[in-house]
Amino acid sequence: MTLSILDLAPVVSGGTVARALRDTIDLARRAEGFGYRRYWLAEHHFAPGVASSAPAVLIALVAAATSTIRVGSGAVQLGHQTPLSVVEQFGLIDALHPGRIDLGIGRSGQRRAELTAEASAGPPPQSRAAEASAGPPPEPRAAEVVDGLLIPPPFDYSRLARHPHLAHAATLLQQPGARTPDFAGQIDDVLAFLTGTHEVRAVPGEGADLEVWILGSSGGQSARVAGERGLPFAANYHVSPSSVLEAVTAYREAFKPSATLAEPYVMVSADAVVAPDEGRARELAKGYDLWVRSIRTGAGAIPYPSAAEADAHVWTDDDRALVQDRLDTRFVGSPGQVADGLRVLRRVTGADELLVTTITHDHEDRVRSYELLADAWDRP
Repeated sequence: MTLSILDLAPVVSGGTVARALRDTIDLARRAEGFGYRRYWLAEHHFAPGVASSAPAVLIALVAAATSTIRVGSGAVQLGHQTPLSVVEQFGLIDALHPGRIDLGIGRSGQRRAELTAEASAGPPPQSRAAEASAGPPPEPRAAEVVDGLLIPPPFDYSRLARHPHLAHAATLLQQPGARTPDFAGQIDDVLAFLTGTHEVRAVPGEGADLEVWILGSSGGQSARVAGERGLPFAANYHVSPSSVLEAVTAYREAFKPSATLAEPYVMVSADAVVAPDEGRARELAKGYDLWVRSIRTGAGAIPYPSAAEADAHVWTDDDRALVQDRLDTRFVGSPGQVADGLRVLRRVTGADELLVTTITHDHEDRVRSYELLADAWDRP
């Protein structure tokens, strides 16, 4: 199977964190039976609608409840932890579930700090003459369709950066005065701890049979670090669809064979909702618009809305602009429609594997969506 699952342990409106966690464990068990390759847990903080704030803890619970599916992080935010603490956590899990654990690492902790600093500093000072000579700002890149795959215009994160929630969150995720080292150096430390080449030993952790992945949303440092160190790379179509092609291209261009991989290995993420027919799938997907809006405002994901709650929301043009790229790049429909759309995504990006995220208000609808997709994906 070249399909895997990314789960956020969503808390739905009217639900509880306990219910969300039980649903995650149930879905993992059933996904194993459907034949999915991996089950990854995300890391999110300060989000009432997401229960996966401590992926290592949740990975241990899921691994204990399953027996064959690989379980991992999508992704640990290394900006908030030291490489040693991450290796020790995942080494401990690997000791009990050897050969099944993936350590997916992301740079979002560093990116949050960068956005906060940019928002605090404001635009650089310019003289009136310089402003006049600069001319009008460039037009944003238009949407394009590449061999059947929609690549939307880039999302402007400046509004998100200005939200006070972001700056406050950054102060709570690290000790006062702490500074995050360069991402590349942190990855080198993780690898050194695992291989036993660091000047100190990580126990547990040293010698752990982990698959180390780098996750990235652009052609920036994450893609380069993954390629230069010969690690597998997961590119983010479901969160940053506008930059997925430049991300996988940068990774492949930077790739150097390693003891881990002889050739590049790419996984690409996607949002999907599957039902027996397109009409039902679109009904199940209704809450997604409002949920993404809550994330894109900077306030954090709300409990996942029901269809009725989504229908009751009055949308403004600004609201729609916040979420349009995410709505346009979902895969929603019948099993055949979604499988065909995901095959286009795989072909255009050259992905070796796809990482699918499905959220619905009702747990059984989510389970059924993954079951229908697995059945359709297996058919020629």
